[in-house]
Amino acid sequence: MATMTAVSGRTPLDRMTRRTRRMLGYAVLLFFAFLYLMPFLLAISASFKTRAEVAANPLGLVPADVTTAAWEVVGNSAFPLWLRNSVIVTVSVVVGRIFLASLAGYALARLDFPGRKVIFAFIVATLAVPGIVLAVPRFLVLRQLGMLNSFSGLIVPLMVDAFGIFLMKQFFESVPREIEEAAKVDGASVFTTWWRIILPMAVPGLIALTILSFQGSWNEFLHPLIAAPTNSSIWTLPLGLSQIAQATGESLNTPVAMAGSMLTTLPVLIVFLIFQRYFIQGVAATGVKG
Repeated sequence: MATMTAVSGRTPLDRMTRRTRRMLGYAVLLFFAFLYLMPFLLAISASFKTRAEVAANPLGLVPADVTTAAWEVVGNSAFPLWLRNSVIVTVSVVVGRIFLASLAGYALARLDFPGRKVIFAFIVATLAVPGIVLAVPRFLVLRQLGMLNSFSGLIVPLMVDAFGIFLMKQFFESVPREIEEAAKVDGASVFTTWWRIILPMAVPGLIALTILSFQGSWNEFLHPLIAAPTNSSIWTLPLGLSQIAQATGESLNTPVAMAGSMLTTLPVLIVFLIFQRYFIQGVAATGVKG
C-alpha cells in the first residue's frame, strides 16, 4: 500500500488539500456568479411588486404581495407595434452593418491606397467619443436631410459602426494572403475575391458582428429618441417602454420599467445562447494576426 502511494505521489493529505482548494474555487465562482445574476433577479422580482414595496424594500428577492399590475400595463400598451418596429430596425441595421463593415474592413485590411492608415486611425478614434456628445449634431443632420420621424432616420445612421469595421479588419488580416493571390492568378477581381472566397471564410467574424450589432441596435435608446421624437408609430421597444414607465405618475414606475426590460432582454439572450460558440470563435479569431 505504501508502495502504491509512493508511486502515485499523492498522500491522503495531498488529496484532501486538492479537494479543499477545488471546493473553495467553486465557492468563489458561485459567489461571483450570484453577484452577476443579482441585478437580473432583482429586476424580475421588482416586476411583480407594487411601487410602494419597491421603494420600501428594493433589495428583496421575494415580493411580499405578488402582483401582475406592471405586466398588465405593458400588455395593454402598444407593445406589438413597438416589437414590430424593433424587428424592422434591428434586422435592417444588422444586414447593413454586415455588408458595409465587411466591405470597409476588407478594404482597410487588404487594399493599398493613400491615406489608408490615417482613415483607420480616425475610425478607431471615433470609438473614444461618447455617444451623447453627438446627439445634437445627429439631430441637426437628420433634420437637414428630412429624415426625422421616419424609418430611414432610425436605420441609416446605425448601419455603419466603427467597431464593426475594426472587428472585420482584424479578422481579414488573419486570413493568409496566399488565398487572395491564388484567386488573383485565376483572374478574380477584388470584389469577386471578397464575395466568393474571403467572405465565406469570415463566418465566425460575421456571426460575432451579427450578435454585437443585434444587441446594440435592439437595445438602442438614445438614437430613436433623437430620430423619432414625435412619431410614436415608429417607436422601438426601449423608447416605447420608457414612455409608459414614466406616464403613470410623476416618477419612474419601477415595476413597469423592470417588466419591460425583461421582455426586451429575452430576444438578445436567446440569440446569444444560440450563437454563443460562434461568437467566442469570432472574437478569438479577430485577435490572431496573419
